[in-house]
Amino acid sequence: MARARQERAEITRQAILDGAAAAFDQCGFEGTSLSDVVKHAGVTKGALYFHFPSKEALARTLMDEQFQVSEGVPAIENPGLQTVIDLTHQMAHGLRTDVRIRAGIRLVIEFGSFTHPDPTPYDTWIDTCRDCLTPAQERGDIHPALDVQALSTLLVGAFTGIQVTSHVRTRRDDLHTRVTDLWNFLLPTLVPPHRRSLFHPTGTLQLSPEPPTD
Repeated sequence: MARARQERAEITRQAILDGAAAAFDQCGFEGTSLSDVVKHAGVTKGALYFHFPSKEALARTLMDEQFQVSEGVPAIENPGLQTVIDLTHQMAHGLRTDVRIRAGIRLVIEFGSFTHPDPTPYDTWIDTCRDCLTPAQERGDIHPALDVQALSTLLVGAFTGIQVTSHVRTRRDDLHTRVTDLWNFLLPTLVPPHRRSLFHPTGTLQLSPEPPTD
């Protein structure tokens, strides 16, 4: 019985997160009420408050969803520059196909830029990039004179701007193309000529098919 209750509670929690993601993705943090979340999730307000004490707690949980994209990085035996390239395409794919990631990124931009400035999500991605690019530089895949911390900061800022611009201009239909452009322009600057053919600006991962658009 206890296990069945736990399973039902988890199903409810996931429904709340899905409903909140749909609401935040459409209207942002300030434009979404808890009544909107309840409506989208199909749960009671009591159930919502059982799992999340406030709208901000719900938003913070969704903001952390983006890091599922990078959760496999610590298990990679030899992370490097291609790992970072692939991560940018994985994130692009998530933004196009996963409402939770879209909502989380929208909330990160709102919180990080305007409402309650918080650099933590950006710093986390910068650290992830640095942890991949440092061994890449040690292997000779990145010019030794480049500052890897500064490069990681640049990449996170560039991706953020690219995805926002793509969202505004094409609803992210061209996001993978724009990310590929980023790497096509950067790789000749970052990588010694004799190592350049090792890297693929379009990424090396098989991403799941995207849902059809109307």
